[in-house]
Amino acid sequence: MDDARAADRSHVPLERRIEAILMVADEPQGAVHLATALQAPVKAVKAAIEALRADYDGEPVGDRPAGPERGFELREVGGGWRIYVREAYDADAADFVLTQTPTRLSQAALETLAVIAYKQPITRGAVAAIRAVNVDSVVRTLLGRGLIREAFADSETGAIHYETTELLLTQLGLNSLDELPPISPLLPDGEEDVLA
Repeated sequence: MDDARAADRSHVPLERRIEAILMVADEPQGAVHLATALQAPVKAVKAAIEALRADYDGEPVGDRPAGPERGFELREVGGGWRIYVREAYDADAADFVLTQTPTRLSQAALETLAVIAYKQPITRGAVAAIRAVNVDSVVRTLLGRGLIREAFADSETGAIHYETTELLLTQLGLNSLDELPPISPLLPDGEEDVLA
């Protein structure tokens, strides 16, 4: 393909170009932002978004007949558009993400998870003090994976206390936290008090 044709994307259907961006975007995309990115008129982008929404919902679009309803949908949220799993298929997607293709946790996440499991309920600040590093992003990751949850907020300080979830027990093959191995034999001498 020559450089002029590569630079001029007008020959590529606008709906498909928008679709490609929405597939990789991790935040909702507004029509004006999409129009700017694609160098297309806002009115044309809005029409293309509506056509995509209708197509995904199984409705006829222009002279195209109605097709099947897709397992995903285009939703307007937070001032923009984003592709989501259709509600009817949430359970299938959640099962796949959480149980069929578990991803490995980083060493930092495993260490943070261990501290929470043995010391729960525990605040983020207390976990950071034990690990001697900032744990904000690791805690967000563990929350996002459903391995920990917010137990309660301290009435005086407002600090959120975290605890592990049933999903963690399932992933570890345990019936309860009482089945966790004693921690002191696993620690070097003199560090028993760290997690006590």
